[in-house]
Amino acid sequence: MRSHLLNHTTAEDYRRSVTAGVARVAAELASTQQPFSGIDVDGLAPVIDAVDLDRPLGDTAAALDELAEVYLRDAVYFHHPRYLAHLNCPVVIPAVVGEAVLSAVNSSLDTWDQSAGGTLIERRLIDWTADRIGLGPAADGVFTSGGTQSNLQALLLAREEAKVRPEHFSRLRILASECSHFSVQKSAKLLGLGPDSVVSVPVDREKRMQTVALTAALERCAAEGTVPMAVVATAGTTDFGSIDPLPEIAALCERYAAWMHVDAAYGCGLLASPTRRGLLDGIERADSVTVDYHKSFFQPVSSSAVLVRDRATLRHATYHAEYLNPRRALQERIPNQVDKSLQTTRRFDALKLWMTLRVMGADGVGELFDAVCALAGEGWRLLAADPRYDVVVEPQLSTLVFRYVPARAAAPEEIDGANLHARKALFSSGEAVVAGTKVGSRQYLKFTLLNPGTTARDLTAVLDLIAGHAEQYLGESLDRAS
Repeated sequence: MRSHLLNHTTAEDYRRSVTAGVARVAAELASTQQPFSGIDVDGLAPVIDAVDLDRPLGDTAAALDELAEVYLRDAVYFHHPRYLAHLNCPVVIPAVVGEAVLSAVNSSLDTWDQSAGGTLIERRLIDWTADRIGLGPAADGVFTSGGTQSNLQALLLAREEAKVRPEHFSRLRILASECSHFSVQKSAKLLGLGPDSVVSVPVDREKRMQTVALTAALERCAAEGTVPMAVVATAGTTDFGSIDPLPEIAALCERYAAWMHVDAAYGCGLLASPTRRGLLDGIERADSVTVDYHKSFFQPVSSSAVLVRDRATLRHATYHAEYLNPRRALQERIPNQVDKSLQTTRRFDALKLWMTLRVMGADGVGELFDAVCALAGEGWRLLAADPRYDVVVEPQLSTLVFRYVPARAAAPEEIDGANLHARKALFSSGEAVVAGTKVGSRQYLKFTLLNPGTTARDLTAVLDLIAGHAEQYLGESLDRAS
C-alpha cells in the first residue's frame, strides 16, 4: 500500500494518475450538452449505495471508470451556459492549476513551519485585497472557508470590541437588512446572542437597506439601553445582487459607535472591475469585510477571506498552544496564520488566487465580472419587455428575480404553483438550472449570472422553456378544476 503514497519514489505514478483524471474531466467538459443529466435521488442513490467500499478496485483507471458512473455523468456543471441558479461560477484555468499544486504539496496554513512561502503568499494577497478595498495601513485578515465563516469571525470581533460582559450579551444587537445573508442569524446564535439580537432593517424598492429605517433602529437601541454591536451592510445580496448605501451606513456607524461589517461575498468582484468599482464606494470605511473569491473572482471552492481595518482586533481569535504557536513565537516574529484564524489546519487556498492574478491579472478577472453584470442588464431588458414575466428590480450586479405570469386571470396560488413546477420540471429535464426564492409571500424564479459564456440567446431560450412548463401546469390545473 505504500506505493500509493505521494513521494519521490512515486512521482511518475502521480503524474500518470492525475493526467488520467484530468483527461476524464476534460472529455466530460468537452462533451457536456446540458448542465445536468436530470437524474433524481431515487435514480442515483442505488448506484452509489451499490458500491462496496470494503472491496477496493486497486486500479486508478477502474476507479475513474466507476467515478464516471457515480459522479461525473450526473454532476451539475457550472461551466455550462445554461446553469443559471446559485452563486456558483465557472472556474478559471490558472486557479485549477493552483488547486492541483496545493493538493499535492498539501501545505497547512496554520503555522510558518508547515507552510513558509504559503504563509507569505497568503499575507501578500490579504494586503492586496485590503489595498483594493482601501482599508488603510493597519489592515489585515485571513483566508476562510467561505462567506459564512468570514461573517461569523467578523461578528465575533464586533462582539468582543463592544466590550459587553457575557452575562449582558442579551443587550447586544446586530442590525442587518431584511435581504442580508442567513449567516448573520446563524452567527448570532453561535455567538451566544439572544433570538432578538438580529434586528431586520427594511429595504427600499431596489432591495437596499433604508438608511432612515436604520437610523430609527439605532435610535431605538439608544432608547432601550441596548448596544448596537454591529451593522451588517451587504454589497451584493444573494437574491437581488443589491448593494446597500455604504457611505450613508458608514456615517451612521460612526455616529452611533457601531462596528460596520460589509458582507461583500458576492460583490467583491467589483474590486477588480475596470468600470464598476464605484459601486463599492464607502466600503473603505468598514471595520471588517467579507470577500468570496469563489464567487465573483471565478475561483474553485473554497476561497474566501475576512479583512479588518485594525489588525489588533484579530487578537480576539488568537489562542496559543505550546505545541503549535507558543507565545514566544510573537517575540521571535514568526508569522503563524493560526493566530488570526478560527480554523487550525487550513488549506493553501490562496494559491489559486495567486496563480490567477499572476496569469490573468486583476483586470482580466474584472472584465469577466463586468461581462456577467452587463448580461444581467440585457436580461432585465428582455424580462421587462416580455408580457409573460414580472421582474422585481433592475440589477446592480448579475442577479435577476422574476416570475411567470399567465395572460389569463389566475389566482396568486396558481401562479406560485406554476413557477414552482416550471423550476422543478426544468431541473428534471436537465436542459437548464434556475433558482427559486420568495418575494413577500409569493414564489419567484432567479437567474444568477456568473458565466461570461452565457448569452442573451441562452436567457431567451430558458425563458421560453420556463413559460412552456408553466403553461402546461396551468393547463392541467384548469383541466382538473373543470
